Amino acid sequence: MQIKFLGGAREVGRIGISVKTAKTQVVIDYGVMLDNEPGFPMHVPPKDVDALILTHSHLDHSGALPIFYINDKIPLYTNKLNLELSQLLIQDFIHLSSYYLPFEYLELKTMMRNNRHLQFGEAQTVGDIQITLLNAGHTPGSASVLIEAEGKRFLYTGDFNTEESKLLPGASTDYGELDAIAIESTYADADHTPRPELERQFIEACNAVVEVGGTVLVPSFGVGRAQEIATILAANHFEHPVILDGMAREASRVIMNYKEFLKDPRLFMNAMHSCDWVDGWRDRRKALKTPCVIVSTAGMLKGGPAAFYLSKLGKKAINAVYLVSYQIPGTPGRELMEKGVCTLDGKIRKIKAAYRHFDFSSHCGASRLKETLTKLQGKPKVHVVHGAEGNCELLANWAQTTLGLDATAPRTGETYDV
Repeated sequence: MQIKFLGGAREVGRIGISVKTAKTQVVIDYGVMLDNEPGFPMHVPPKDVDALILTHSHLDHSGALPIFYINDKIPLYTNKLNLELSQLLIQDFIHLSSYYLPFEYLELKTMMRNNRHLQFGEAQTVGDIQITLLNAGHTPGSASVLIEAEGKRFLYTGDFNTEESKLLPGASTDYGELDAIAIESTYADADHTPRPELERQFIEACNAVVEVGGTVLVPSFGVGRAQEIATILAANHFEHPVILDGMAREASRVIMNYKEFLKDPRLFMNAMHSCDWVDGWRDRRKALKTPCVIVSTAGMLKGGPAAFYLSKLGKKAINAVYLVSYQIPGTPGRELMEKGVCTLDGKIRKIKAAYRHFDFSSHCGASRLKETLTKLQGKPKVHVVHGAEGNCELLANWAQTTLGLDATAPRTGETYDV
């Protein structure tokens, strides 16, 4: 069995992994790098691919999949929740970036039609390869992928989180004996504040602003983070209005149809029903005059209603902006954290509102990554991917020196035998 790293090696973005036997080839994830122009993984001729597997909907994992549907009809294995959330995100991506893309809505529609729904724990055979998806605890529906072929077992963690949140159970890590693993390393250099403590700090900070008549803007990723924030507010009996806006609304509607992927479906539905859902500009202007919490995309303030809210709320010191998502260097959210200013509509604006970052990550922190590697059965080869600024090398080095495992930080295009 050969594993080839098509992207996402020593970087975060455009992840893609090819797994090949003598008879069969599958490609796991095929994402984009969201710079000024989208970057893609290495090309794989669609005619040589027997199946595609998608771990979750985020564009760095899903965004380039429609490339395979320009002339072909390859089966795509994922669950229906992942598929519908991917459709939302890729549709928006095509709308914003179509000038740079080699595919259009038609290819996305073909991709949707070729889905083969796969539940967690259900084995599926493609040629001489067996595929099983396991819960990854990262976003609703997110999966790790177990591949079995030629008597070998290979696991790709995808983006995963072993710590449970108010929204999701933690990842399943009962992998059995493995011969090889590809593990993400987004936070190989840092641990996260424990969820209960982080939630307490967040609720206290929101109450402090709203109780004196201010408004809190919470820019959030539309898939996963926005729903978790709404659920945390509901679980803590937050007494003030909570407004939901941007793509978070459509994503929440989709997730409401697949409650079986959630930790506490009743709490989630309570949260959704207690939010005020924005339905147009009149609601937005009303929200600005109400002491409340506004949960809206985009999570890094790159457009979306969140940018509009910030342009108004940022002018007054009574208000606050609480960032709850990772902020990529060069984004308005990162600029706000580092300099207290924000580029909105091409203008640099000083933000007078209080601003703060809460580390609500849906990835394993360093200790959880190390714990996962320590508990592995067998003595698998370790390939560390999906990490920037030296994190792949950092975790691979730790696995080698501390656990005595054969560990690498592959480069794009490298192939390894299992």
